[in-house]
Amino acid sequence: MLEPGSKGLGLHILAGAMGNENDGQLILHEEDIEQASRSLKAISHPLRLKILCTLGDREISVQDLVEAVGTSQSNISQHLAIMRDKGILVSRKDANRVFYRVGDVRTLRLVSMMREVFCDHQPKKKRY
Repeated sequence: MLEPGSKGLGLHILAGAMGNENDGQLILHEEDIEQASRSLKAISHPLRLKILCTLGDREISVQDLVEAVGTSQSNISQHLAIMRDKGILVSRKDANRVFYRVGDVRTLRLVSMMREVFCDHQPKKKRY
């Protein structure tokens, strides 16, 4: 078992989040590491993470995302395009509206894990 703070802990957690079949194992295949790295890089921007949290498992129009996130349409569109190009989001057009949703269940699992780890607003316990 890995101890918190060890170098392998991040890959151990990531392996579970990315749907690795070998639960409890580190990411061992180079292509899995590359895919995980690309996904994490694409969602690491605060606005992109906010978009993902807003989307959750729903499909939302660009206009509704602009209102929910609170920035300009051009800014939202730029970040949506980055995540679409990286395969994180998928889009569909209906008349003059564009709708986005998360295209990979693993990304939803990862966002859910990050919410659980980072959005717990309980008082932090001191570690000695």
